[in-house]
This record gives sequence, C-alpha cells and structure tokens, in this order.
Amino acid sequence: MDRRSLIKNAGMAGVLAAGAAPAIVHAQETIRWRLASSFPKALDTIYGGAEVFAQKVSDMTGGKFQISTHAGGELMPAFGVVDGVQQGTVEVAHTAPYYFFGKDPAFALGCAIPFGMNSRQRNAWMFHGNGGKLMREFYDAYNIVNFPAGNTGAQMGGWYRKEIKSMADVKGLKMRLGGFGGTIFGKIGGQPLNVPGGEIYQALEKGTIDAAEWVGPYDDQKLGFNKVAPYYYYPGWWEGGPELDVFINKAAFGKLSKEYQAIVQAAATYALVDMQAKYDHLNPKALKELLATGTKVRAMPRDVMETAFKEGMKAYEELNDTSPQWKKIYADYRGYRKDQNQWFQLTESTFDRFMQSQIKNL
Repeated sequence: MDRRSLIKNAGMAGVLAAGAAPAIVHAQETIRWRLASSFPKALDTIYGGAEVFAQKVSDMTGGKFQISTHAGGELMPAFGVVDGVQQGTVEVAHTAPYYFFGKDPAFALGCAIPFGMNSRQRNAWMFHGNGGKLMREFYDAYNIVNFPAGNTGAQMGGWYRKEIKSMADVKGLKMRLGGFGGTIFGKIGGQPLNVPGGEIYQALEKGTIDAAEWVGPYDDQKLGFNKVAPYYYYPGWWEGGPELDVFINKAAFGKLSKEYQAIVQAAATYALVDMQAKYDHLNPKALKELLATGTKVRAMPRDVMETAFKEGMKAYEELNDTSPQWKKIYADYRGYRKDQNQWFQLTESTFDRFMQSQIKNL
C-alpha cells in the first residue's frame, strides 16, 4: 500500500473511531422507562444505586434513554417489584434478590446467603465463573434479565441491648432479622422478627425486640440505633457481600438495540462498583462518630458463629432435596466459594490482618 493510500485509510479510521460510535447511539429513538426500587430514599447509598444507574444510562445515550427512579412504595410495594417486572408493570427494578427467598430459595444465591461469598468473590463468580449464566437461566422463568448493580460489602452484625457472650445469650433473643439469615438465627435458638425499618428504633427503645440488624455504620447511624442499643456486633455472618441487581423485563430489554443493551449493562456495572466504593468511603467516618458517642463494638462470639455455620450448611443440604433450582445453582456456588477462600486465605486475608494489626503505626 502506498503512503497516500495509507494516510487516507488511517484518516478514515480516525473519523470512524471519533464519530461513528456516538452517531450510532444518537440515532436511536428516545426511550423512557420506569424503575421501581425496593428501598426508601432515606437509604441514600442503596437507593442511590438506582439513581446512579439511571444517570449513567442517560449520560451514555446523550439523554435519549431516560429512566425515572421511584422509591419503594411509590409505584408498588417494596417487595412487589419482581411481580411488577415480570408482568411488565414497570420495565426495571433495583432490589436485593434475597428478599424473594419465599418465591424460590435460589433467589438468595443471587444476593447473599449466611456464610456465603464476600463481594469480590461474588463478582468473580458472576462475571467470570458460572454465576452469571446460572442466575440468568433462573431469572428467565420470571421473565427477567438481571445485571449486578450494587453491593454493600460485608455488613455489621447488628445492635443489641445486652452483651452477647456466648450461645446461651442467643437463646430466646428477639431480633429484627429477616430472610435466610432469620431462618438460620431461628435454628440456633433465637427469635427472628420482621420489623419495618421505620419501626425498629421504637421497638428497640421499648424493649419489644432485643436486637436489630440493618446495614453498617453509615446507614445505622442515621437511624439512631446507638441511642437505644449500646452494643454493636460484627460481622453480619448472614451478609458477607450482598449483591443488589437491576431486574429488567425480558421483553422490554429485547426491544432495545444492541448498543442500548450494552449501555444498560455498562451502567449497571458502574453502579455496582460505585455503591461499594461509597460504603467503603462513608463507613469509617460513621464508625468513628459512633465510637465517640459510646458505642461498644464487639466481635460475635466464636461459638455463635460456629453454631450458625453448622446450621447453615445443614439447611443448604436440606434445600437440595426440596428445590431443584437451588440444588443446581448451589452445587456450583459451593465449589466456587471453597476455591475462593483457599486462595484468599493466602493473600487478601493475611495481608489485611497484618495491616490491621499495625493501625497504631500507620
């Protein structure tokens, strides 16, 4: 090829690289979707994940693809979003899949199970392991296309009116703890209760409940739990890395161009990374402030952790006999979780433990 032809073709390639891709996006029709969240606006970081997702979709389409976000209860009940997406009442929802454990236990595997994978391990399973494929196949039966779109990271183990020193203190303990975590808590002798977020403070204050879990320092501080329950335990063994998803109506997603479908996926991935980064940024400051007000941070007793772990593993095996979808997905999840922890114990965990032992010297 002569020099003149080479320059000509290179110039054309530059024009295509600079202008063709945006032109393809801008040529798309204007689209408006509604997103139903399972979260209240007061939980600005979790609810905010939906807003981040919607904003990125708009940004990447030059404003041609608009998604309005609606807090839990505005368009439908917070726990009605799967039905809403499945039936096409809304095009998309932003939620924690384990809320729908009652529909099928396998929903929990799309979010978090007691003694499950942490957030990095989950991302590896979803993006590069079989998790993404298995969960996509599962959600297909609900007319849903899913994308990971948030994670809080490992959560705290809740607020307690009295100190928990051993399993003896768990027996009969009334705790606001729902979902699969509540199921396992009940198996070790506790009394799990479902208490709406707006009623937790009053229930703790009056002694109607003895303990309550929420998320972590940033969210918990805003609800004032430290004023009525002085003991703050860690970790939340039921939520080592809960994933939030966008659930999209399959027909609505199928109508999008390939470019718009790619943009939706990219926006969800951005929201996934952004949410945990926000929590990792906000929680340290909130924890310092809680400690300054007299909050007593305590580690969950070893015997409580071990007893809950044994009950959790037993429950998972029992689900293999009653839920075909659980059995199929959990078999892969279980093996992946083991391999990930064999690796993490050599690197991440060892490095983290050393650095955390040196906090006073940093």
